[in-house]
Amino acid sequence: MGTPVWYITTPIYYPSGDLHVGNAYTTVVADALARYHRLQGQPVLFVTGTDEHGQKIAKSAEAAGVSPLQYVNEIVARIQDPLWARLHISYDDFIRTTEPRHYRVVQSIFSQLRDQGDIYKGVYEGWYCLPDESFWTESKLVDGNCPDCGRPVEKVQQESYFFRMNRYQDAMIEYIESHPDFIQPVSRRNEMLAFLRAGLEDLSISRTEFTWGIPVPGDPDHVVYVWFDALTNYLTAAGYLSDPELFARTWPADVHLVGKEIVRFHSIIWPIMLMALGLPLPRKIFGHGWVLLGDTKMSKSRGNVVDPLALIDRYGLDAVRYYLLKEVPFGADGSYTEDALILRTNVDLANDLGNLLSRSTAMIERFNGGVVPPLHEASDSHLLSNEVARVYQVVEDAMNRLEVSAALTAIATLVRVANKYIEDQQPWALARQPEQREQLENVLYNLAEVCRVLSVLLTPFLIDAPQAMRHQLGIDEPVQGYQEAVFGGFPVGTHVRRGDPLFPRIESLAPANASASPDAEAEPNFITIEDFQKLDLRVGTVKRAEVVEGADRLLKLTVFDGERERTIVSGIRQYYQPDDLEGQQVVLVANLKPVMLRGIRSEGMLLAGSVSGTLSVVAPSTHLPEGARVK
Repeated sequence: MGTPVWYITTPIYYPSGDLHVGNAYTTVVADALARYHRLQGQPVLFVTGTDEHGQKIAKSAEAAGVSPLQYVNEIVARIQDPLWARLHISYDDFIRTTEPRHYRVVQSIFSQLRDQGDIYKGVYEGWYCLPDESFWTESKLVDGNCPDCGRPVEKVQQESYFFRMNRYQDAMIEYIESHPDFIQPVSRRNEMLAFLRAGLEDLSISRTEFTWGIPVPGDPDHVVYVWFDALTNYLTAAGYLSDPELFARTWPADVHLVGKEIVRFHSIIWPIMLMALGLPLPRKIFGHGWVLLGDTKMSKSRGNVVDPLALIDRYGLDAVRYYLLKEVPFGADGSYTEDALILRTNVDLANDLGNLLSRSTAMIERFNGGVVPPLHEASDSHLLSNEVARVYQVVEDAMNRLEVSAALTAIATLVRVANKYIEDQQPWALARQPEQREQLENVLYNLAEVCRVLSVLLTPFLIDAPQAMRHQLGIDEPVQGYQEAVFGGFPVGTHVRRGDPLFPRIESLAPANASASPDAEAEPNFITIEDFQKLDLRVGTVKRAEVVEGADRLLKLTVFDGERERTIVSGIRQYYQPDDLEGQQVVLVANLKPVMLRGIRSEGMLLAGSVSGTLSVVAPSTHLPEGARVK
């Protein structure tokens, strides 16, 4: 049969408009998982694509004065390039439901299920949600609206073909109960079991009021319902009916990665379709959380979307990918703000990762002529090598559980440990002591090697930075396999090549769609006294400090500013423990625009100074009353 293929899919996106950063999140996660499994030496099939039929597309095309195919062709072209191209999405197949190969599969499945009695013809009467292309009975509506999206529904009555969902209800419940990992996370699994136990009704799977769809075989007045059509794409892309050898190695899919709003379609309707066809069910349906804009889900129909291309233009590809992958925890929602993207880029990528590489190569140049020295095992503490082994195992376990954010958190921990190693070992002091030469060479080797290991660990997640790191370390070969992230493989005698900062700090908070005139001349970055006087700098006292759960950098501080207690979320956890700050005076920016960080409203910013991996919060040298102005 050949080597099994690791098969991952995204939902196929509905091209009723350009995609947004929430759609990009799903696809970047799938891309990171696909890249990881390729580096583990596995054959991978990574599929994404577009779901192009249905009434909503037909109406949008009519309003635009073009045919439905012309309408979707233009949007699909923009999804493939520039969007997926600029995000470096490494898909193996981009499937479109308008392709002849897909028509054949859908019509074959429809005929088989009709012939075996799982599809029958009747009359549908019920409520229809056009934006979601979904049907509901009266009892499922919430306040008379669609229970999924909350928008109005319309009453419809029409001749329709039906799929006998109820016939497979008990088998579906039994399967989910006996396969606890089938639907993840557990909260989605519990929701689906509750939905099933409430009873399934047969599903209307054809339409007659429009023609933009795949015709029902033998009955061209009907077109196949868009969801019944779309879900079948996972079989089409795997070679069903067209490539038996590929299908035998690929099916069942390892992961269907979907947004939580479409888990029901993927974990109830789709598996029942497969049961009726006598095919194995996917190994895992993972319903991830949403990337929220404030407290609201991004939606093309609501118009509250963020363009990922604008973010890439302003902040760079790797910064955007890192933010998306790091900021949405396993199965939970994440909140997008541009300030949070800037903070994550500056703290994790510029201050920590970039600074580690820069300091390491600088010290190798200064203290050993730019040449990576040998490691003297007898005097090495093994601190970094042990930490590398630990982090590698954590990353491997997290990626196998689809916990991409947790994998990046573990890698960020290794970066912090390496930066602390510099401060603890003080190579600049060792260089002044000839008798400490071996230990200095150990430190320099360890730093070069941990940077090399990080370039391997980060390869599934980032695109440009891993190879840029390797270039500065003097290594030209790209990463070939994840097993290279084993400590001790740095080629001794390599000449490092210091370069530009890996991630320059982002200083401007201007919106991502802001643009400057190309003819504008650069001016010195001066401010006037009037500019400075706009800042409300005042003395406050930290009343309480606590760790922000699930955030490796953040402390939640309650600060009394002389007028009231305010909450400030500060990225200083690696330098301060909560007990270090309680009762301490600080200087804060009291009129900074509030932002949401990890779901907490932050109302200000502490002043702090930093250099060479050390940070100190600014405080009065003598006690001042809270609210005292700093000027």
